[in-house]
Amino acid sequence: MELSEILSRCDHTLLKQESTWEDIKEICDDGLRFGCASVCIPPSYVKRASEYLGDRLKVCTVIGFPNGYSTTAVKVFETENAIRHGADEIDMVVNIGWVKDQRWERILEEIKAIKQACSGRILKVIVETCLLTQEEKIRMCELVTESGADYIKTSTGFSTGGATREDVKLFREHVGPNVKVKAAGGIASLQDAEDFITLGADRLGTSRIVKLAKGQQGEGY
Repeated sequence: MELSEILSRCDHTLLKQESTWEDIKEICDDGLRFGCASVCIPPSYVKRASEYLGDRLKVCTVIGFPNGYSTTAVKVFETENAIRHGADEIDMVVNIGWVKDQRWERILEEIKAIKQACSGRILKVIVETCLLTQEEKIRMCELVTESGADYIKTSTGFSTGGATREDVKLFREHVGPNVKVKAAGGIASLQDAEDFITLGADRLGTSRIVKLAKGQQGEGY
């Protein structure tokens, strides 16, 4: 698989707490340079990044991140605020406690509310697979499909584990035809990236693939 194809599926990500504007600006420049799908950045930098990038690259941000246990009203406000500041894509975290309590209707209502707040922008639903049972993962595939969200996403990268090949395969088998899959967390090599794409991931949340691309520049990329 061509490196350029892998990069075109990457949400070039920087969500570290200590990230400065100079750090964010650098990943915006790198995202442009290497043809990434978007940059995924903290909400506090969305307005400045959107103004900096214009329509040259999509800006993605995170909602209810990383724990997912904000109230629905807070998540909806966060989403509306991010859209108003120029976000093109929203990655929300579900309430894992509600999953454990099997509050399926409440989860569905929340995802639908946030999808409505997106005003037509792409919504990705982070389900934090490392904290879920197999049955819970399958149920979340069903709920995300029913909700009208655009993607199901494996992980925040801030919990006990990231994307696995098994989970990407499971998602692809259980989501509806209109739901795409985003693998995120721990994607450390080009082989990882290619494997996830082959298994059905449409997007990759990662910072390392661009770093690898930079390392290959001397090899003719």
